[in-house]
Amino acid sequence: MNTPATIPSKGFTHGGKFHADDVFSTALLLILNPDYTYERGLYAPADFDGIVYDIGLGAYDHHQADRRVRENGIPYAAFGLLWETFGPQILPTMWEQFDKDFVQPLDLSDNTGVPNALADAIDFYNPAWDVSAPVNSGFPEAVELARQILLKAFERYNSMARAKELVEEALRQAQDHILILPTHMPWKSFITPDIDFVVYPSTRGGYNAQAIDLDIEAGTHRCEFPSEWYGHSDAELVAISGHPGLRFCHKSGFLLAGDDLEIILTVCKEAIAAKYGTNE
Repeated sequence: MNTPATIPSKGFTHGGKFHADDVFSTALLLILNPDYTYERGLYAPADFDGIVYDIGLGAYDHHQADRRVRENGIPYAAFGLLWETFGPQILPTMWEQFDKDFVQPLDLSDNTGVPNALADAIDFYNPAWDVSAPVNSGFPEAVELARQILLKAFERYNSMARAKELVEEALRQAQDHILILPTHMPWKSFITPDIDFVVYPSTRGGYNAQAIDLDIEAGTHRCEFPSEWYGHSDAELVAISGHPGLRFCHKSGFLLAGDDLEIILTVCKEAIAAKYGTNE
């Protein structure tokens, strides 16, 4: 992974009905090389002098009996195989996280048929069964959609890389199980087990405190705000909580908003004291 892979100038993938796998693979190669050209067909030419993917039983195919499978059990599809090669050149510090978050769900769907909303959206570009249109007609449009999605995603993950440094610095200064961030930024991928609340300035003014998920499906958190606050706001929440300055508590209890940092920290510390005891 330390040596940058050679960027291909042309490629070949399968024809006929297309899927998110070959579409996102093609979009990735176009991002790497805007002059990249591709061909589609039912059989990969034996003498093709470009990159071959999702067909041909080569390094970037996944239909052979000895196909590769990740350590977590998710099999590679062509998109994942290409991302493994070229991803470190696009997202040097975040390529593995992007594989986990974005690539693996698409690879899993392609290999197993597990429903995936993004894969379904790509499939909409295939002609409907009762429409008289060439089977390949929607491929370029689907590729362009995938290219735009990837470009936006790469922007976001690059911003996450920048946020990681700030979050890690804040973690070194965190006290009382509370992480205080200087601004609203991505933090969920970098949180540590000793943190119960993340506090940050709200884009609506004031400050938010977000509880760390314990069990997403059950809707539980590492540390809980009082359940009687859930779903209340403004004067109603102040009356119930006894804390002037509180603005809103989400109905699921994961988010609390207040006028300033002081009131938010006060409430978080009370919740933490209730969890650990006053001697924590």
